[in-house]
Amino acid sequence: MRLTERERRVNLARMIASLMVACAVLASPALAGAPAGTSAHARASAPARASAPAIRPATAADLVALAKRPGATATLIDVWATWCIPCRQEFPDLLRLERAYRPRGLRFVLVSTDFDAATARRFLARRGVTFASYLKQGDDQSFINGLDPRWSGAQPAVFVYDRAGRLVRFWEGEADYARFEQAVLEAMGHGQDLEVKESKP
Repeated sequence: MRLTERERRVNLARMIASLMVACAVLASPALAGAPAGTSAHARASAPARASAPAIRPATAADLVALAKRPGATATLIDVWATWCIPCRQEFPDLLRLERAYRPRGLRFVLVSTDFDAATARRFLARRGVTFASYLKQGDDQSFINGLDPRWSGAQPAVFVYDRAGRLVRFWEGEADYARFEQAVLEAMGHGQDLEVKESKP
């Protein structure tokens, strides 16, 4: 069927309008699923956001059993909380240690004492933590005594175990990378019988 000149013009106008709408969608970051103001290059090169880590409930007995589980050359348990300023300050050194020594068999365990898992999960996700972590379960005194009766409950608190699950280092208070590393290397001492020691900050 032959189209009249008027019909051809209407069809052409519709095609042009459709093309303009499509171009607007592709050019708009908000409509394309990216934050407003984000360039096409930035959207293409931006890394995928890390997923929030799993937070599992754990009693002191669960953590001690984890430290004794075969398969690790050493286990470091860090008890922390988002509201604890020293905990937050030492976190970069702890994560640096985890990256350096997990390939060498370190079992790295973070235990939050926050009241809810969502608060801890947000904190960890913002710092790029993707491995599973834990949330304290049970009353405070049982948890403290279950890990070490010498512990006052102050945070942060670090417990370092050797490959057999024997506690070789324990301290309260903020530490730096050198102290974390020294404790882990001692615990990795090739199966030697290591005396349990308590360190003071």
